[in-house]
Amino acid sequence: MDTASFYSSDYETARSRFREAAADAGLALMSYPIDGAGPDGIELTIDVAVRESAGSDQALVISSGVHGVEGPVGSAVQLALLRDWVGPKAEPPSVRVVLLHGLNPYGFAWRRRFNEQNVDLNRNLLLEGESFSGSPPGYAELDGLLNPKRSPRRWEPVTLKFFAAIFRHGIPALKQAVASGQYDFPRGIFYGGDGPSAANRILSAEFDGWLGDSRQVVHLDFHTGLGAWAKCRLLIDYPLSESKREQLGRWFGPDSFEATDPNKTAFAVRGSFGRWCVAQNRGRDYLYAAAEFGTYKPTRILAGLREENQAHHWGRATDTATKRAKQRLAELFCPGSESWRSEVLDHGKRLVKLAINGLVGGSNPMAAMNDA
Repeated sequence: MDTASFYSSDYETARSRFREAAADAGLALMSYPIDGAGPDGIELTIDVAVRESAGSDQALVISSGVHGVEGPVGSAVQLALLRDWVGPKAEPPSVRVVLLHGLNPYGFAWRRRFNEQNVDLNRNLLLEGESFSGSPPGYAELDGLLNPKRSPRRWEPVTLKFFAAIFRHGIPALKQAVASGQYDFPRGIFYGGDGPSAANRILSAEFDGWLGDSRQVVHLDFHTGLGAWAKCRLLIDYPLSESKREQLGRWFGPDSFEATDPNKTAFAVRGSFGRWCVAQNRGRDYLYAAAEFGTYKPTRILAGLREENQAHHWGRATDTATKRAKQRLAELFCPGSESWRSEVLDHGKRLVKLAINGLVGGSNPMAAMNDA
């Protein structure tokens, strides 16, 4: 299959292809319905495929669609891997495999970053004792700019307004104010919710069972929208020990990852998936990384999120402005460029191979692949 064929045009197609490929590859498939429906009333589900491996206490986790509209990319990587693991010459990994498909199915289906309650799942996974309340300093001041209470207009100089805010606050402070997670503006962007979301509850109830007896886990969570065009950074949103830093550098390359730093690509986030995964798995050696692939400039991404959120809350699904906003958001997070899609898919598969080689060999998978 050529690269383009792994990218699905919509959620229903992506889910159907994932389920079929998982069955063909011999993985056990579980589906978890959530409230709400997709276009044409389709059921929405989080789908999980698990392949056990006798005699191994190691696991590879690959997740997609935490931010719904980013789902096509992670889904394409998962589908390509499943196709590689089928057939007479296939070499499926010798470790337990856990594939989490479409963790935000509502956003995937409706071309939203957020879920059926306008919640950003990557801001909703708070740890025990943390409160679903509060906002970063500066968010309330920016609410009028970020979340206008009207349908989007054909032309609006929002980019100029963003540059004015950057000039006033500086990029690092503005990043933290806007995107680190807020819990006071339910119709605003980057809203973390007022309690655990449906996906949060499913993850909390089922995650340990999916991992089984695994003691060492590597988790790649696929995202798009931050960074240089088609380039990948592994973003780490939890404290890294020196041994984990060394492991990341040895397995994926010394310049492949970036810990939280508002002056660079990553920034501190409340309720993030990676931090939650590591906290839930204190009895395991758990290494999580968000594989973030760059698309368009940050101001353009933010403008697209703002426009789609306006259209969702203040427009109508049949409005031309709403359709345009959703099409634009889909392009911002999964560009139609064939070269972008090909480079991202190839890099994604390479990351997975490095993770598997690291788990199995435990030495230097980068060197092993370069020598192959």
